Amino acid sequence: MHQNIQWRNMETFNLEKSLHWRYATKLFDSNRKILPETWKTLENALLLAPSSYGLQPWKFIVIEDSKLREKLKAVSWDQSQVTDCSHYVVLLYMEKMDRKHVSRFLDRMSLVRQLERPKLAAYEEVIVSDLLKGPRSAKIDTWAKCQTYIAMGFALQAAASLQVDACPMEGLDPEAYDEILGLKGSGFRTIASIAFGYRSASDVYQAAKKVRFEPHEVIEHR
Repeated sequence: MHQNIQWRNMETFNLEKSLHWRYATKLFDSNRKILPETWKTLENALLLAPSSYGLQPWKFIVIEDSKLREKLKAVSWDQSQVTDCSHYVVLLYMEKMDRKHVSRFLDRMSLVRQLERPKLAAYEEVIVSDLLKGPRSAKIDTWAKCQTYIAMGFALQAAASLQVDACPMEGLDPEAYDEILGLKGSGFRTIASIAFGYRSASDVYQAAKKVRFEPHEVIEHR
């Protein structure tokens, strides 16, 4: 029991430490690259992010081509993170939810969990009634955007736990991204991006103290 408590205390300490360690990295060391096995874990963090009903109304484009990154940098307020980071990921949200996507997800659930597909019919109707026919259907793009931000947060904390720096970015022109990435007609649109890599020693923001409101101002117990 004593060893178990010690382990839990260490895990708590490590999580707290990673939360304080991370920051929105402004300058990346362009010479440092994330190891393939580490990057695979970060991709899995995106894949494993939670979403409402498990529908995953998103896609992620890892931009590896340097020329493509330069084009995106030009429509990202010319921020150096786009080209200097090790891995640059564009987050896309699904514009519209349709029955085809719901069915495809439940087909996948049937396969992975070895369930007879007809047994998922009731669950399918719950989803359809809510997202395709209910009041939320009118603002389904907003719902999908919110879901995609969940994935962003999931990936940011995963990176911090692995001591990989990251910068969540909304300072970009989504429509220009869509044009450059050829997303017209795909059903997906750009919402934000994340730059992953390792901080430059010259990034002054790494030493800046975090500015947060006092806990009692934002956390309420009832």
